[in-house]
Amino acid sequence: MTRVRDLSEEQILERIVPLLPRGSATLLGPGDDAAVLAAPDGRFVVSTDVLVEDRHFRARWSTGYDVGRRAAAQNLADIAAMGARPTGLVTSLVVPGDTEVDWVTGFARGLADGCASTGAGAVGGDLSGGPCLVVSITVHGDLEGRPPVLRSGARPGDVVAHAGVRGWSAAGLALLEAGLVRVPLSAAPLEVTDGVLLEDEWERLVAAYLRPDPPLAAGVLAGQAGATSMLDLSDGLLRDAGRVARASGVRIDLDAGAFAKDREALRSAARAVAAATGLGDPGWGPGNADIDGLVGRWIWAGGEDHGLLATFPVGTRLPAGWTAVGQVHAAGEAPDGGEAQDGSEAGPAVTIGGESLDVGPGWDHFRS
Repeated sequence: MTRVRDLSEEQILERIVPLLPRGSATLLGPGDDAAVLAAPDGRFVVSTDVLVEDRHFRARWSTGYDVGRRAAAQNLADIAAMGARPTGLVTSLVVPGDTEVDWVTGFARGLADGCASTGAGAVGGDLSGGPCLVVSITVHGDLEGRPPVLRSGARPGDVVAHAGVRGWSAAGLALLEAGLVRVPLSAAPLEVTDGVLLEDEWERLVAAYLRPDPPLAAGVLAGQAGATSMLDLSDGLLRDAGRVARASGVRIDLDAGAFAKDREALRSAARAVAAATGLGDPGWGPGNADIDGLVGRWIWAGGEDHGLLATFPVGTRLPAGWTAVGQVHAAGEAPDGGEAQDGSEAGPAVTIGGESLDVGPGWDHFRS
């Protein structure tokens, strides 16, 4: 098996570069000191993100392809959350010398597949050796003449809407940590503890963690439809919704009954995780584990689904892929539309069905 230390940088790049997409906005791709992208709007949107081994992914679970898909997804979602169309990515990759070259070429394929639906190109970057795997990506986007959709534009009366899946990535991570799904992923169901059969949907949940598939087109559609605010849900619904609420000076109230389809998809995994990790009987009979509570934590606090959360003026016909999940209220306004009992504007930035719920802090990459 050929490893990175067995080849020169040029030899590795010769294997990577042909796998990368050029992109429709690329005027000059890899090969020179810098790439050149078209910016017909006269502006460009830019964001950067980093993935560190054992912090954002684990090599024992993730193939190079998985990490490439994940890296593309989380960066492209940031551009989509501004209402822009992704145009190009620049990637820096740090790899230990004993890394298999197939991992690196798999990463390139995953990055390419992650970009495929957007027309964005992987136009250059850097390759270096180091003590652990690190991926850093800078991504650009085109607003196509529209104003950027900011976090600070939500107004009282706006409808809160969501695109994508909720809680799937958190459930997939829990399944992996409990040892309930084997990786690399396979199509065949596997038998696990106590005769519980691995269902196809479990692998879908694990895939949502390893290879997020954000609703990138929904960001552009939201911008075209006049969304007043938007962001990528990377750190948990409550945590990220709170960022919109605080930036906009409003309170966001989420529908307690929202995400019914996601809840149904998560219940089987929650039962299995509860049984495998000693949380209790998996949902049948007295003294059972709090399956609904576990599903709720995945829904409200689980991160890295990379769905989109946006607000729209009341009466707006929501674009394809978007579902209403709440409403924007004035800060200090009670759920019934009246004034808060103490008459102040203090209180939670986000509520669920009018109540403040403690479901954990959400995703935090500074936590182990």
